[in-house]
Amino acid sequence: MPDSPTLIQPAQSAGIAAALTAGLPHDLPAAITALKTQMNAVILAHYYQDGEIQDLADYVGDSLDLSRKAAATDADVIVFCGVRFMAEVAKILSPQRLVLLPDLRAGCSLESSCPPDQFRAFRAAHPDHIAVTYINCSAEVKAMSDVIVTSSNAVAIVNQLPADKPILFAPDRHLGSWVARQTGRQLTLWPGSCIVHLQFSERELVQLRVRHPGAEVLAHPECPEEILAYADFIGSTAQLLARVKASPADTIIIATESHILHQMRKAAPDKTLIGAPGVDGSCSCNNCPYMAMNTLEKLYRCMLSRSPRIELPEPLRLAAAKPLERMLAMSAAIDPTALSRKD
Repeated sequence: MPDSPTLIQPAQSAGIAAALTAGLPHDLPAAITALKTQMNAVILAHYYQDGEIQDLADYVGDSLDLSRKAAATDADVIVFCGVRFMAEVAKILSPQRLVLLPDLRAGCSLESSCPPDQFRAFRAAHPDHIAVTYINCSAEVKAMSDVIVTSSNAVAIVNQLPADKPILFAPDRHLGSWVARQTGRQLTLWPGSCIVHLQFSERELVQLRVRHPGAEVLAHPECPEEILAYADFIGSTAQLLARVKASPADTIIIATESHILHQMRKAAPDKTLIGAPGVDGSCSCNNCPYMAMNTLEKLYRCMLSRSPRIELPEPLRLAAAKPLERMLAMSAAIDPTALSRKD
């Protein structure tokens, strides 16, 4: 597999300097919308983006849904309001299109926890294993994987793998542990974790449930097992959103990144939605610092200057595309909102 570093190159032109120093329009949303039309661009936003960015996006979704949207769009430009690995996926699946990311520093703690050289050694130590890798990883790690999964489809994809083949799962050990419990498969886990989902406090969650005895607790499977133990429903962001709409409960406690509450409140305006607390008793510590790097100002300037842009060496892109395409084929019939299960 190619191991060239991912190349992320901002366009070098006089327009960049002008865009960075020019004053901002008074009505940023209107200016962004006008630029989108001029560029024939599509704006994709993850559920963990700030609400004002979600409201401007053409599509708001989770990793699987946005991967599909990136592959299907006929736009000339994809502006990905998310983190770097998501924009890389868009470029892998749509190499002919310009892919922009408002802030190149928008990384991911799971991606950082799994450096390509260490993952290569991990694979080499288990040569007979199928490498199932969570989409929250670099293009280099994807290129060394057999199939990519998201939290929406991980259980369904692992259930499709040969029962006599051992499995590696990287980089999220908590998601991997949950998938193992759901499938009954033994997985050899990479020891990574999401810094956001580690912030939830078991003690504070118990106290919150005592104050709201009729509340339903929803949790993302990136949460540690001690948090999932209190969940009435476990699933991906899209699955949690669907559950909020379908749940008979009037009060719902949400254990995932707090910006998804923006879509949940739109979907269920009559319900009381409470972000699960962190160790300080609030949900403020559960905001992803990488997602927060994208702002309306950066979105406008990246579209104006067509920079920063995502570029990948073609051998790396082709190698990373294979496990992603395998994922899309294996999950083609999966409804991303219909797979949630109680633990």
